[in-house]
Amino acid sequence: MFSTSFSRLFTLCSALASLSVGYAAPHARRAQIPSGPKFVVYTDAAIDSTTVLPPLEQIAGFNVVNMAFLLTSGPADQVAKWAALPADQRQQLKQQYNSAGVSLVVSAFGETEHPTSQDPATVANSLAQFVLNTDLDGIDIDYEEFELVVQQPGVGEAWLTTLTQTLRQQLPQGQFILSHAPVGPWFQPTFCPGGCYITVDKNVGSLIDWYNIQFYNQSPSPGYEDCNTLLNSAGGSSIFEIKANGVDVNKLVIGKPGTTADITNGGFIDPATLNTCIQQAVSNGWNAGVMAFQFPHADTTWISTVKGNAFGA
Repeated sequence: MFSTSFSRLFTLCSALASLSVGYAAPHARRAQIPSGPKFVVYTDAAIDSTTVLPPLEQIAGFNVVNMAFLLTSGPADQVAKWAALPADQRQQLKQQYNSAGVSLVVSAFGETEHPTSQDPATVANSLAQFVLNTDLDGIDIDYEEFELVVQQPGVGEAWLTTLTQTLRQQLPQGQFILSHAPVGPWFQPTFCPGGCYITVDKNVGSLIDWYNIQFYNQSPSPGYEDCNTLLNSAGGSSIFEIKANGVDVNKLVIGKPGTTADITNGGFIDPATLNTCIQQAVSNGWNAGVMAFQFPHADTTWISTVKGNAFGA
């Protein structure tokens, strides 16, 4: 995803923070997993010099916070702040947010991390241990090796398959969240020689709780800047085309930017217009939820407008 926060070239302090993370007590590892639609907000850009999580009153309406990003070299951005907190403070925050119905998840990789050259099982075990060590409810895989999946058919798909399988060995289904955040075109059957996420879903879709699909940064085509390309006709990668490709429609969370400042290449739909798209999708049998990148541009006003009454009271 497009990052608006500081560089991910690690300072010594960041490295030390990742090494000093304490182990959480076993009782603190119970995860909060939302039932029904998922309303996910990413937080990557610095809120201020010390704040780790978006204040609850500013994200009312969301039920998942994805802290970004955890890299193979250690935590960065908001994740580094989370890792640097004392264990008792992390546990208190987790209890506070979980009590409000909000799950705390770490998002791995992002646009600047290309991890495929590393062993996927080793990477997965490291990521899972971070989740366990730092009192989180799960992990989100934001894999963005765009050139590799086109130039090396099957390599990225196999890597993601092994990564997902290994993560589930450490973070059992029903106990921890495991989501992925692919771009929309990766569900188009002809887009990647190796199948991209159509292949990943066939291989390990049963292990993935939902997909935070990035329906942005894909202009000029398909763009996803209106309800038709978002839901019905985008060359095979709109919501109901993905469903027709064999993916569970209620795992297809619609991801959109909070503002144009959160993207580099199109895909923005203003919240009121997006609400009309959401209402159309719900009326046609979709109920997965909405993802936003990122806080503070996506806040309670944004999600309230986007949801409207589409999901009921």
